[in-house]
Amino acid sequence: MLNNKRIVITGAAGTLGQAAATIAHQHGAEVIGLDIVDNADVPGGSYHKVDLLDREATQAVIAGIGPFDALLNIAGGFAMGVDAADPSDEQWNWMFRINVETLRNAIIAAAPVLKQQRGAIVNVGALGAVSGQAAMSAYGCAKSSVMRLTESLSEEMKAAGVNVNAVLPSIIDTPPNREGMPDVDFAEWVSPEQLAEVMCFLASDAASAVHGALLPVKGLV
Repeated sequence: MLNNKRIVITGAAGTLGQAAATIAHQHGAEVIGLDIVDNADVPGGSYHKVDLLDREATQAVIAGIGPFDALLNIAGGFAMGVDAADPSDEQWNWMFRINVETLRNAIIAAAPVLKQQRGAIVNVGALGAVSGQAAMSAYGCAKSSVMRLTESLSEEMKAAGVNVNAVLPSIIDTPPNREGMPDVDFAEWVSPEQLAEVMCFLASDAASAVHGALLPVKGLV
């Protein structure tokens, strides 16, 4: 599915990033991982440490990678507990920085390359951001911005042959989610590997007719 393709994955040191690197490699891709931690192991490829909140650093790293065929924007984060009327700005600012600003910086750097390659961008929205949820306003608004950005970018880039889509997972089966919700049935959640398979499909030539999709990946929730 991804034979001879070079795939850049942001957030490559995290649970989903590691799964995506493994699945992409299994499908024949060379993987280039980006994240902020030191010395992450990226299955089937290489790793570059970069702060995706630093636009110049992000552009420099991506420029040094050479041609690539797809960008999987996985870097981001989740937090809940702030009401919409809460006057605190800390969580609001942080949710937008790690979910929207990192994504924009990666896209700004990658877009010229992907136009040349007629490649693909796959973002990560959230099923919980399709409508407002109590105590999730900051996260929901940030992920909603990711989803609207995906649709706008798709309209802007599809004529250049670039596919831009997003997956909308429900709850991903990660260690932090298990720790935070220990009394639920984890089998109903979406595994990182399942979500990674969908992302790799959207990055493949098989999805060349798919533009601007916000694809729910619900599991059994």
